[in-house]
Amino acid sequence: MNPISKPLLDTLKGVKPERPAMWLMRQAGRYLPEYRALRADKGGFLELVHDSDAAADVTLQPIRRFGFDGAILFSDILVIPHALGQDLWFEAGEGPRLAPKLVDTALSALTQAPERLAPVIETVRKVKAGLAPQTTFLGFAGSPWTVSTYMVAGQGSREQAETRRFAYRDPKAFGDIIDAIADATVDYLSNQITAGVDAVQLFDSWSGSLSPAQFERWVIAPTVRIIKGLKARHPDTPIIGFPKGAGGKLPAYAREVGADAIGLDETVDPVWANASLPPGLPVQGNLDPLALIAGGEELSRAVTHIIDAFRDRPHVFNLGHGILPDTPIANVEALVAQVRG
Repeated sequence: MNPISKPLLDTLKGVKPERPAMWLMRQAGRYLPEYRALRADKGGFLELVHDSDAAADVTLQPIRRFGFDGAILFSDILVIPHALGQDLWFEAGEGPRLAPKLVDTALSALTQAPERLAPVIETVRKVKAGLAPQTTFLGFAGSPWTVSTYMVAGQGSREQAETRRFAYRDPKAFGDIIDAIADATVDYLSNQITAGVDAVQLFDSWSGSLSPAQFERWVIAPTVRIIKGLKARHPDTPIIGFPKGAGGKLPAYAREVGADAIGLDETVDPVWANASLPPGLPVQGNLDPLALIAGGEELSRAVTHIIDAFRDRPHVFNLGHGILPDTPIANVEALVAQVRG
């Protein structure tokens, strides 16, 4: 009997399908009424992440509603700092907080708590048990640079200035933080793979804030470290690298890090990306989330442009970043119909 095909997984492995496989970043989240109801019931975001039954349900909600080719694990990139010993909480309307801040506390002062990741791995097992065999299950983690910006400053920031200053002022201490994140991430993603995910994505959401030299040092080098570590344990598991904001540094990232596929944010011209990236390398993206909110002819034209640009290479259709909370459900339905039509 032939094995059941997984269109998304096949694409990440270099197969060009008849139509693009698709999923949407942050598809399990705030734009869905069923998610909002469950979050209200659980009392908060972190409570939801740590409740494996609820997190598995959130992961599966968009698959039930839209039938995407991929399910993305419902969790957060900041579970790694939490496991490395920082306290983690979410301020209503303001986002995540971490303490103590590593700008003024040594990494060695933290007491690691890897058991804090156990609920996420249990979520993976529960999702795997409930997922249709043709649907690719995607795990993820934050890349070291992006995760470090929260660990150093204690919260998100617009230009990551505090972390960038720290990296220039004390590159040895900052390098120790980056290495600790990278090593913990290898173990974490390896555990996700063992528990059932088919592929993983590395989110480097703030990579666009770095100079070329710092990008090489704090984005490319630690990403290489993670990918080599993962490939040594799981050589057949595809890894998607997503360096948001990399712009002109994207080809170097694609050549050097060893990722199986490259995610493109909405600022990247797909025609340029197709010409500039290594031939045959699978790509993912890159619809502007605001075009999805706009809908109508603007959405249709943008979708056609992206699909046409990547017609000759393996392409996973996705957004250029996460779906926004005020996205109309009808527009997502129209997007799915167009990509599949």
